[in-house]
Amino acid sequence: MQESSEGENKLVVECRGVSRIYRDVGVPVKALDGVDFQVVRGEFVSLAGPSGSGKSTLLNIVGGLDRPTQGEVRVDGVLLNELNETELSDLRLNKLGFVFQAYNLIPVLSARENVEFIMQLQGVGAQERRQRAMEMLESLGIAELSERRPGELSGGQQQRVAIARAIVTHPALLLADEPSANLDSKTTIDLLQLLRRINQERGVTIVTATHDPKVMQYASRRVNLKDGKIDSDESFSDVA
Repeated sequence: MQESSEGENKLVVECRGVSRIYRDVGVPVKALDGVDFQVVRGEFVSLAGPSGSGKSTLLNIVGGLDRPTQGEVRVDGVLLNELNETELSDLRLNKLGFVFQAYNLIPVLSARENVEFIMQLQGVGAQERRQRAMEMLESLGIAELSERRPGELSGGQQQRVAIARAIVTHPALLLADEPSANLDSKTTIDLLQLLRRINQERGVTIVTATHDPKVMQYASRRVNLKDGKIDSDESFSDVA
């Protein structure tokens, strides 16, 4: 794995000239068009834009779930272009946390076991896994639900379990794709306040793709995409 120089270590994400063309839909579609995008450690960035703007494609490329057609992508100093599928899987396991709109919890496992799952893949011992999982659930206010399965939890509770699972391993970067899509307004605000607290108190770097104005208000930086290009990039000192 080729790593960036020491002076660039504060950059958790660095995309240079990233394009993504999909050719399996008949006429080629350019989802991203020469995007330059950086995220500094500790930022809370919202990728915004209408459907088809390229925000989810950019998030997936940063997360190693998709590969660029052109351009370079570095995450926490690692050049993703040079990684094979096994190495990409290892990077996702050890450096990234994911929160999806569908939660992606394992239905036959309890909330605690879902949080423990990634640590189990990392080879963390059973006692340490359980302790860290319970501490994380406690910090997110759902420790009393630790033995319930996803089907016994509300949407907001499931999203908190998903967040606990994503950050319990102390990832370099948390990626959230439309995290408020399946939540009501009150639960959305609770979720956003939680993400902001995680960002501010734990220093977790967050990048979220969303079309929800409420999510954008809680981010300290908003990057708007249009037709596969960055249309605007603004930072805010005052957030919701």
